[in-house]
Amino acid sequence: MYNINIVGLGPGDKDQMPIKTEKLIKEAKTVFLRTKDHPAVKELETEGVCFKSFDDLYEDAGEDFEVVYTSIVEQLIKLAEEKEVLYAVPGHPMVAERTVKELLENYPNVNILGGKSFIDDLFQSVKVDPVEGFQLLDSFDLNHDTINTGQHLIVMQVFNALMAGEVKLTLMEKYPDDHEVAVVDAAGSAQEKITWMPLYEIDRFAGVYNLRSLYIPPLERDEQVTSLSTLQYYIDRVTDPEKGDVWINEQTAHSLIKYLNEETEELVQAIQKEDSENWMEELGDVLTQLLYQSSIAEKEGLFTFEEVLETVNRKIRRRHPHVFDGVKASTPEEVNAIWQNIKTEEKRGKDETR
Repeated sequence: MYNINIVGLGPGDKDQMPIKTEKLIKEAKTVFLRTKDHPAVKELETEGVCFKSFDDLYEDAGEDFEVVYTSIVEQLIKLAEEKEVLYAVPGHPMVAERTVKELLENYPNVNILGGKSFIDDLFQSVKVDPVEGFQLLDSFDLNHDTINTGQHLIVMQVFNALMAGEVKLTLMEKYPDDHEVAVVDAAGSAQEKITWMPLYEIDRFAGVYNLRSLYIPPLERDEQVTSLSTLQYYIDRVTDPEKGDVWINEQTAHSLIKYLNEETEELVQAIQKEDSENWMEELGDVLTQLLYQSSIAEKEGLFTFEEVLETVNRKIRRRHPHVFDGVKASTPEEVNAIWQNIKTEEKRGKDETR
């Protein structure tokens, strides 16, 4: 069993590659590549470096890249049974490289020998200071629930129109359709290109661009209207004892029960009438009342909204082992039996702590 040594090709041109990495590549008999589509590879080939890429796997797999990554890992491990292997990937091995992650999880003799990420060059290209806060997300794992619109956002591997279209739809759940974003190709290299455009246009291109990323500037606070944290911010301002709303600051948890009941009744009516627009609005009104109650409790030192979230998150997780833990429950009756057992355990635990 031999080592699999992994190096990063850097973000673009060969002159961006660390000297140590270039030396390792030139001294190797064969360098295995996830893809040859990288500027540094073309330069090194002219200097006599022998590469073997896995590009043919992409062609055979269509859009199922998970199959490609698994196949690459399997082939590299098989090669390492007989000899030392040098595997090179774009950028830095520890930044958005699925094959590297799988190798680390499935093979004991993996050495990460360095590389340079594209991140520094990208921030320089779009003239942003990362200390302001940013998120770095992979297009394959993009989920609107994890996006913080108040921070700089970089989405990697937006390499073709299909992927860009999926990214666009996800981002449009959080950002205005016409929000100006930057499509960044080959950041920091001689081929660098930055194109600013409205979000809704980012998938209007043909071809494959393996060094393409997307930069999304943060929204101003009053534009972050799809975020729960924005509502919390507004509630905190409204309930501020010194600068907040005078009326709400005179209320108590008990005096607000009347309004909670009213909003809940209006929500029920909207649901029964199947009035989706009013239903949505009344849900917001009920949520506002819940946050008012939480704010009062926090000011009285009883509990915080974060503790409310912790309690309900743990409860949801605990009461659904058939969703999260592989427990079998294929009928409502089986689900109910699981719930009843869990509730019994919860009650027993509460009784024991009293």
